[in-house]
Amino acid sequence: MNRIEEQKLSVLIITFNEERYIKSLIESIDFADEIIIVDSYSTDSTTEILKSFPNIKLIQKQFIDYTSQRNFAIDQAKNDWILFIDADEYFTPKLKAEIISTINSKDAVSAYFIYRVFMFKNRKLRFSGWQSDKIFRLFSKAHCRYTEDRLVHEKLIVNGKTAVLKNKLIHYSFASYSEYKMKMYKYGILKANEKIKKGQKPVRLLQFLHPVYTFLYQYLIRFGFLDGLKGITICYLNAYSIFIRYKEFFRITSSKI
Repeated sequence: MNRIEEQKLSVLIITFNEERYIKSLIESIDFADEIIIVDSYSTDSTTEILKSFPNIKLIQKQFIDYTSQRNFAIDQAKNDWILFIDADEYFTPKLKAEIISTINSKDAVSAYFIYRVFMFKNRKLRFSGWQSDKIFRLFSKAHCRYTEDRLVHEKLIVNGKTAVLKNKLIHYSFASYSEYKMKMYKYGILKANEKIKKGQKPVRLLQFLHPVYTFLYQYLIRFGFLDGLKGITICYLNAYSIFIRYKEFFRITSSKI
């Protein structure tokens, strides 16, 4: 991927009721050549905030699942280089500089992982499975697409080489217990529908074993206990999402019998 001229960057964000962080996020991506927001008809002040920025292209689209929403956003981008971020993430000056330098490098590859610092109630969470959290955020549109067999926890399919950026994103995942619990509940519902879409069959024993395993793995093996009460909370809520997944899975499949 030889670089002859300065590369343009499209920043993509999907939103729904993101009034808490969206203004500071937009202000932190002043290095973008294009900013596209795909909003799922927010009911808070998200769209009003976004409309105050004249350089943003705002599109409203009914939410079906995360993968289709992301692929739709990619299709709207004018530039090949895509930076896909969440509304609760924040860029440091060092990460901005690295991104610009990377896409203009003659040695640029098809896609880049970015590590994230997980924030719990505005304080850094050091363990509980999040210490190695990294995700594809920067990639070439010509070589990447999100696989359509996932409805949540999207997977980017990369045709080419990948690498990892040195600097990290700040991830303000949630500000309260109830907020994160609702998020995990919604993820569980989507994962249940994903299993049905794939034609999988429910196994009753997993409804209990899988959540217990998830909690113990993150709390013990991934050192959640070192995060104190925060670690217990995160590990429990992640296990709760697994439980909801199987509960909904069984509910849907039993209703079809």
